[in-house]
Amino acid sequence: MSSLNPHAALIYTMVIASAIDAEMTDVELLRIGQLVDRMPAFADYEPDDLTKDAEACAEVLASDGGVDAAISQIKEALPARLRETAYAFACEIVAADGHASQEELQLLEVLSYDLEIDPLAAAAIQRGARARHTGL
Repeated sequence: MSSLNPHAALIYTMVIASAIDAEMTDVELLRIGQLVDRMPAFADYEPDDLTKDAEACAEVLASDGGVDAAISQIKEALPARLRETAYAFACEIVAADGHASQEELQLLEVLSYDLEIDPLAAAAIQRGARARHTGL
């Protein structure tokens, strides 16, 4: 298992959230790019690394036990203070297209458990993402 840096771990989290239902929509991919461009967690991230990190995540996901392996790598790479950030980014990607599939909701449940996110905090993060992506 390769060791990720925290930036790559955040990218993995978003890619998994987009890919879990086997449909990476343009809206989800656009939202990943926006988060990388705008969020303080990526202030010192080289945007040109996004494609490389996303492709590396896709390789892990394609392997046996890929989702579990990727989540283990994410948890190992992230300091505790960035785990809620990773969860929030996953929620943003799930909410981006206005519909959360059953697979996406199950992933959020697994992520919140594996990243040790307090259940009340997880619910608040999910609700905030949903509110930000609700249209008229």
